[in-house]
Amino acid sequence: MQSLLLLPGMMCDQRQWAPQIAALSDICDPILVGNLTQGHSVKEMAAAVLSTAPPRFALAGLSMGGIVAFELWRQAPKRITHLALLDTTARPDSAARQQLRMQQIGAVLDGRLRNVVTEELKPSYLGLSNRGNHSLLDVIVAMATDLGPAVFERQSLALKNRPDSRPMIKAISCPTLVLYGDEDSLCDHDDHLFLAQNIRGAILVVVPACGHLSTLESPDAVNAALRMLLKSGPNTVFSPAMETTT
Repeated sequence: MQSLLLLPGMMCDQRQWAPQIAALSDICDPILVGNLTQGHSVKEMAAAVLSTAPPRFALAGLSMGGIVAFELWRQAPKRITHLALLDTTARPDSAARQQLRMQQIGAVLDGRLRNVVTEELKPSYLGLSNRGNHSLLDVIVAMATDLGPAVFERQSLALKNRPDSRPMIKAISCPTLVLYGDEDSLCDHDDHLFLAQNIRGAILVVVPACGHLSTLESPDAVNAALRMLLKSGPNTVFSPAMETTT
């Protein structure tokens, strides 16, 4: 069986990928979750993940995990057999977003991590269809509070200072899935359409009634899309600009 490496989003851990770990264990072994809590830059995070990763592996990243996945491709493209980019973007941070991150860091270091998570992160993470799902909200808060303020600061600065990955997108040559929820307010349709149109043979999957945390909001749809990707051969090229709605 093939190895699968999963990269979580900002202030998330293995719980963000729990449904996929359970659903894909029949075709992937081992299934690993990369540690994105220690590096001070996207480059450092990617290097740390690669240092403990199998020689070759399928790679899936959501949000910040997708951003780090681009850097893994820069550093070790021959080690990646399949790539899944979920609810993410290749763009650098905008000036407005950079300013917001600094404000959030200040609040978190002032002891208001829970406030930032509940008042700012939760509403943007979940789509309108899931904002009343208290079990999901509890998981988001638990992951963030368990990781703590220092991780929030490191990850925020890494995202604030991340490189523009758009110039390297066309170099990606493995079977690739681009997936996002149609209620994602952080990484929108244009972000994902750009990826799908510039990665040779990528398939674009749009998940309805789903926001930014697609792995938890719509696990069945994500599991099915990942299974399709992982069962494809190393030289599979999906139909150009192929788009499906689950």
